Order: sequence, then structure tokens, then C-alpha cells
Amino acid sequence: MFAVNVEAAIFKEDKWLLIRRSEKEEHAGGCLSLVGGQVDKESAASSDILERTLIREVDEEIGIEVSNLSYVNSSSFITDSGIHVVDIVFLCKGFVGEAFAKSSDEVDEVVWMTTQEILNHADLPVYLKENIKLADRLNSEHLASSRT
Repeated sequence: MFAVNVEAAIFKEDKWLLIRRSEKEEHAGGCLSLVGGQVDKESAASSDILERTLIREVDEEIGIEVSNLSYVNSSSFITDSGIHVVDIVFLCKGFVGEAFAKSSDEVDEVVWMTTQEILNHADLPVYLKENIKLADRLNSEHLASSRT
């Protein structure tokens, strides 16, 4: 069985929103990452569970409301404690509000970085760089099509 995690690739003024995960977090505490969280079990069948989870998690952690979500990619990993996780990244083409570290149990700070800053950062994991490359490509395609 897998745990299911969703993450938001949020872009504004040529920069991507990353969070520094709280040191209190079991997995990757203190590391930079996209904002997101784990899908909760629901008591009945439902639709749009990934999208609803992402909207809820982003609001809980950094206090903004994301919208206009587009699938970027999915991958899997194993946490430090041995939990197998499926991770799904969405590009959030719209959002309302100013991001801040709303949940101190989960987020130490909000950091905005350009694509190149992320790709050139020696301490960032390969999977984060790959997610940003894919999100950047999708975002560029979206921006190009909105201009025509």
C-alpha cells in the first residue's frame, strides 16, 4: 500500500514558491520543498480528492487559495521511516493571498526562487529539480497559449 501525497507548483513573477519544511516534520525536516500534503481517507466515495486535498493543504500551510490546477507529474519514494509514497504534482495557475508560514508545525518559511536558482542549488534534491523543470515547461506552454 502507498500513502498518497500532493504538491503545488506555484509560480509568480518568474519565481516558484518553495517552503522550508519545519524541523518538526518526520520526513525531510528543514529541507526546501514544494508545499502540499497527504491525502486523508474519506468515509465514502468522492471525486476530485487530489485537487481538494491540495487546496486544503496549501491553505493550511501557507494561507493562500490555489486554483486552475493542471497535472504535472507523478512519482514514488520511500520516507526515512519506510513509508511508500505516491507523489502527484500540480501546477497552480492561479492563487489568491500572500503566502506565509501559517502552520509552524509544518512550515518554517516561504522562499521564492527562480527556475535557474532551483536547478543550480547544490543542496536541493534531484526530484525537486525535475518537478520544477516539468512545471516550468507546462507553465511556459500555458503562458504562450494564453497570449495567442
